[in-house]
This record gives sequence, structure tokens and C-alpha cells, in this order.
Amino acid sequence: MADPIVHTTGLRKDFGDVAALTGLDLEIPPHVVYGLLGPNGAGKSTTVRILSTLTRASGGQAVVAGFDVARRPDSVRRVIGLAGQDAALDHALTGRENLRIFGRLSRLGVRGARQRADELLARFDLTAAADRLVSTYSGGMSRRIHLIASLLRAPTVLFLDEPTTGLDPRSRIGVWESIRDLVADGTTVLLTSQYLAEVDQLASAVAVIDHGRLIAEGSPARLKSRIGSHIDVVVESMDHLAGAMAVLERLTGRRPEADGPHIVVAAVGEVPPLPQIVRELDAAGTGIRDIGIREPSLDDVFLSLTGSAAETREVMA
Repeated sequence: MADPIVHTTGLRKDFGDVAALTGLDLEIPPHVVYGLLGPNGAGKSTTVRILSTLTRASGGQAVVAGFDVARRPDSVRRVIGLAGQDAALDHALTGRENLRIFGRLSRLGVRGARQRADELLARFDLTAAADRLVSTYSGGMSRRIHLIASLLRAPTVLFLDEPTTGLDPRSRIGVWESIRDLVADGTTVLLTSQYLAEVDQLASAVAVIDHGRLIAEGSPARLKSRIGSHIDVVVESMDHLAGAMAVLERLTGRRPEADGPHIVVAAVGEVPPLPQIVRELDAAGTGIRDIGIREPSLDDVFLSLTGSAAETREVMA
């Protein structure tokens, strides 16, 4: 197994009397999308800011691509990229002009900035729009230009803090494709997102943090397996409710819950095959209007682990 490209040990951050991180331990493998999830104020953005050298930790250690973030911040900045929620572009300039300015600020030189900007515009299929003013761009296009700006120095590690917030589905899918291309080329991506389906689509590993500490980690499939599937049954009449609930409890070992004629039961571990469930219910003389097995989502995992639904935006942490 490859050594982690990013790791933190006992990472702490205090804002006065408020503890944003309380001993966070992370190990992020190279060449993957690593999703960082947590409720509002859990410490996601604080973690990204520390790893990208924008904020100093109050304690613990953070290492990025072999460089200690506190001791060698300049070295860290040379190997990372950062794209946040807001596209920091000059709307009075064209997309190409913005990128060339970012390139020169990244010390690529005039010629190097021009070449790198043109290369990335072509790669992200934005050459046709490159010489239009940013003020004419859609939100999705602006966000993609902002993403390109974070790639001008070909980062080893890219931090994406809710990069698709506010985008329409088509633009969001375009950003997803760009992220997959980056990982295929060897970049490691740390992604925070308010869209858990997005993390499920992109991430091969996920960490869930709460109150500034890691509470769960694993692949999306592994985390979802901890929750188990749900069997949904709708009986034809309330006369069939008790019989159906008895069959489902026997098959799953879990007590079902009913809301009118709708029955739901969690099936942690191996789920009985749907044909078997139908046969058992039919043999018990239970009339069924509808039946199905619902696989858990990361939203279900999030709710189970944190006791709250995913928030749309962090306030401080």
C-alpha cells in the first residue's frame, strides 16, 4: 500500500474558546479523490485551510507531499492547488487574460503562463470561450476557469472546497469529468461538498468528521454497508399489515416500522433476495401493492453517523 500523500496527526485548531478541530487524524492515499464530509461547523473548511497553509494549526502535525505544513509552507504551496466556493476572477478581463495573470503570479513567467493557459483551455474544451469577457460567462464556465487557475502549476495535491456549489446539473457534471481527468493524470484531490451524491460518484475514499474529529472512514461502499439496505413494502389493506410485519421481522431479524400501509425494515448484513421476500409474503396470505429494496446512500450514512442531515454550507469551520 502506498504511503499517504497527505496525513495529519492530532490536528487541532482553536478560534478563541471555540475548538474547530480537536485532534484530527487523516491519511489520504495518492492518486484518488478523497471526500471530506461533516455537518455544519465540523471543521471541513478549517482542515482545508490548514493543509493549504492559509491558516496555522493550534497543535498537531500536518504533512502534504512530504512537507510539514507548519515548518515548510513555501514548499507545500509549490505542490498544491486550491479552488474554493467562489471563483476569484476579474470580470473585466477575458478568461485567457485571467489565466495568464494567475500564471505569472505563480512564477511561470510570461511565456510559461501563456503556454500553460492555452494548454489547459484546450484540455477543458474552453478555447472557443477563452477570449470572451468573464462577465459573459455562465456560473459553470466561471467555475471551470477558476479550477483551471488552480492547475496552472500542475499540483501534486488539489484541494477543492465545495467547487460545484450553486452550479446547474450540467455544469456540475462537467466539473466532475474534469476532476476525474486530473486524478487519471496523477493528481490527488481532497474534496469537500454539500452534495453527497457528488462525493459518492467521485470519491474512492471518504472521511466523516464531527466536532473536529474523525468518526468514520472508508470507501463509500464500505460506509454504506454499515447502514444496510431498507426493504419497503406497501400492503393492499391494513388487514394485511400485521402479517406482513411478522414475515419481514422473521426474514431480517429486525423489527419493521409502519406508517399506514407502508412498512419499512432495515436489513443490516445479508439482505434476503427480493423473490424470496415476495414468496414468503404470498405464502402468508399477505396482499402486496408494492415492494422494493432500497440501497443506502451517503445521506443515510451521514444521518446515521452525525444525527443530522447534510448542511448546505459551513458557517465558520
